[in-house]
Amino acid sequence: MKLLYSTGKLLISLIAALLIFTVFFAGIAAGESAESGVAIKKYDTVAYFKAGKALKGQESFTFDWHNLTWYFLSEENRDLFATNPEAYAPQYDGYCAWAMTEKRKAITDPEVWKIVDGKLYLNCSRAAYEKWSKDIPGNIKKADKNWLEINRAN
Repeated sequence: MKLLYSTGKLLISLIAALLIFTVFFAGIAAGESAESGVAIKKYDTVAYFKAGKALKGQESFTFDWHNLTWYFLSEENRDLFATNPEAYAPQYDGYCAWAMTEKRKAITDPEVWKIVDGKLYLNCSRAAYEKWSKDIPGNIKKADKNWLEINRAN
């Protein structure tokens, strides 16, 4: 009887752990976000370069690129992006730079970022950023390779 009770408790614990895991990690896999079709949570990607900080864009200044709507603080920022999106768009289509080293796509936190050699890299959390920062050149090289492989598979 005691074994049956222990097995039942174990089963309930496993189911609870699975549910917690599913709920906790549901938003991490990219491709599905709270605002489908919106790039980097409405942050102005040009502002990282011009203002040196993460700033939200405005509804009145948008541009569609790569099947996403990009938001900008000003007409000037929108026009700069429209002229050369690759110069301002974050690497890995805005997915987390650290996760990409592990060949994963993860939704980013636009407040956690760094520009390296003129390219914008976003991370999904401060913890991910700290890991990524320990070897930025090596992690970029690894993530670039993984990004190419992921895109070849699609």
